[in-house]
Order: sequence, then structure tokens, then C-alpha cells
Amino acid sequence: MTLVDTTVWIDFFRGTDTPEVRELQRMVATREDICVCGVILTEVLQGINADKDYAKASAVFDALLFLPMTQRTFVRAAELYRTLRRKGRTIRNAVDCMIAAVALEHDVALLHRDRDFLPIAEMAGLKVVKTRATSTGYSTVRLRHS
Repeated sequence: MTLVDTTVWIDFFRGTDTPEVRELQRMVATREDICVCGVILTEVLQGINADKDYAKASAVFDALLFLPMTQRTFVRAAELYRTLRRKGRTIRNAVDCMIAAVALEHDVALLHRDRDFLPIAEMAGLKVVKTRATSTGYSTVRLRHS
């Protein structure tokens, strides 16, 4: 199972070719378990302007595994932030700590394109997906994003 971060979903829906999008496309094509959590769902959907595109994205997310976020998830996110800050690595976006906490809590890897996850992986054991730099030829669902 893999939790896919907002950064990858935005590129996916925009049709942007990145190694992370190609990895997501490969995962879709091979029917791997792809997960989403509440904050990722909200971040992606709030940025979509057109109702038609919103409906398409919602349908994609409806087909994914949903990882719940409990009170413990949010406490763990705060602990991650505080621990990394004490070690000299301040995470720019608290939401990234929430996403990392979900991945850690459910013991799933994270597919991302966000530098804030690198120190979390290094210092807190977050599993991240290594991407390939070669094209797979899979297509994406293209949506307009703000």
C-alpha cells in the first residue's frame, strides 16, 4: 500500500510528466493499493475550479483506500514537527507532518515530490517510494487546477 501525496496528485491531474507521476501511473496500471487521507483529499479537491474536473477527481479518490486520521495521528504529527525542529530541521508545512504521521501510523510508504518529507524519512523512519526516471507510456486524467 502506498499513500500518494498532494504534490503528486496535482501533477497527475494536470498531466505533468514527473518521475512521481509515472510511478503513480504504473501503480494504477498494475492495480496496486493506493491510499489517500483526509488532508490530501481536501488539499487536492479545494484547488479544482471547474465542477466537471472536480467530479472526475472525486471519482478517482472514491476508488482509493482511505486512511483515517485519529486524535493520535494529529498528536504524532505535532511530535514529528517538534522532534525534527529540535534536531535543527524545521518542516515548512504542518500538513506535511500530518501526512507523514498517517503514513507512519498505517505503516505505508509515501509517494511524494516535496522536500519536507526527506528529513522526516531520514530522522523519523518514514518510508518513501523511490521513483524511476524512465517513461512508462501510461496516460493521465487531465484536469484544470488553480
